[in-house]
Amino acid sequence: MKIESQQTRQHIIDSGYSLISSKGFSNVGLSQILKFADVPKGSFYHYFKSKEQFGEEIINSYFKGYLSSIDELFEPRHGTSLERLMSYWLRWQKTQSDCSIDQKCLVVKLSAEVADLSESMRLALDKGSSAVITRLAECIQAGIEDGSLPTMQADITAETLYQLWLGASLKNKLSRDPNAIERVLQVTKALLAWPIPPLK
Repeated sequence: MKIESQQTRQHIIDSGYSLISSKGFSNVGLSQILKFADVPKGSFYHYFKSKEQFGEEIINSYFKGYLSSIDELFEPRHGTSLERLMSYWLRWQKTQSDCSIDQKCLVVKLSAEVADLSESMRLALDKGSSAVITRLAECIQAGIEDGSLPTMQADITAETLYQLWLGASLKNKLSRDPNAIERVLQVTKALLAWPIPPLK
């Protein structure tokens, strides 16, 4: 695929992400996508067989960028494994606590909506989420080995924490109460034995 063609395809994906992250998948029609991306209908079908395949590609593109950002955050130069893990959760808290902004996490935005609507999109979300959990588990295991984390089952802890944060993010959407995120942050700190500063 030529560079110009790749850029056009990515532009359509990025435009679709902007719309879907704010309105959801079902509420965005093809005409809206074409108008927002400023491309003709023929260009869309040149790159995507259907809106469903388009949705799958948006999810894949989202996770490609998201996983890359995790890999960068979890580089050893950013401190101990525990410090890197806490940076991840604190970043999640920052992006999810503001109820006034669009939902940028496609897992939170789309999981319930597309799980029964599209098998290919469900599988793409599941695959991406599993890759996130794998990276969290690897960081936890590294923390056990470097002594910054107590002994625990890394894979189970990673999956449990990810599920807790997804649940808190959904509750935050329902209640418009950022305390849902704050409470799960406190649970996370306790589970990972994050040092509590001494009383002055």
